[in-house]
Amino acid sequence: MTSRSGNFRADQKKRIRRASGDVFGCSFCKMYTAEADGMNYANIKDFDIADGPGVRVSLFVSGCRHHCKECFNAVTWDFSYGKPFTEETVNEILEAMKPEYIQGFSLLGGEPFEPENQRVLVKLLKKIRETYPKKDIWCYTGYTYDTDLLTDEVSKTGVRVRTEVTDEMLSYIDCLVDGEFQLDKKDATLLFRGSSNQRLLGLHGYKVPEERKRDHEIKHFKGVNIQTRTSM
Repeated sequence: MTSRSGNFRADQKKRIRRASGDVFGCSFCKMYTAEADGMNYANIKDFDIADGPGVRVSLFVSGCRHHCKECFNAVTWDFSYGKPFTEETVNEILEAMKPEYIQGFSLLGGEPFEPENQRVLVKLLKKIRETYPKKDIWCYTGYTYDTDLLTDEVSKTGVRVRTEVTDEMLSYIDCLVDGEFQLDKKDATLLFRGSSNQRLLGLHGYKVPEERKRDHEIKHFKGVNIQTRTSM
């Protein structure tokens, strides 16, 4: 853990205590604030048609170590940007997903798979999966599925991405869009991603949307050492 992250989490806990009077009133809220498992988020979109198929609810989390050149959302690199993620945030997302026309939920950033964020987001994804089992979940990450999320190697951002909750988090995700945005590979014609190195990975048998025939970046993974949806 870097000192920057440690300072952020300590500062965030102080802000949450001041805002709430240190009284949270329920165990579900404490789940998001106890043990320094804090996270900030930048924005919630309740009518998103750009980050996955159909109409979606999208959460943009704060904190990212990739720092991609010409990132479309560079303000979210800062772990302390935005507002604290609380029980009220969870309820807002669940409420926004109620309409039938909402096909699913998309998780972006920032970087959802930063180790600090995983421990908060795994609980959110579990709640969404339990509440809306027929709606799909998409997640965007600058890390790569097979080399960063499925191994214990230190990533090029300098942190070990895989945590004790990574497999569970992946088990709730239907489509993972992986890889950093690379400016020299930028391609505005690609479906739901910005550069050709990025992949749409259908997990647990999920079929990602088709695009042009010449695109061989779309792959389907059953998942490695991950419990699949049908076996739950």
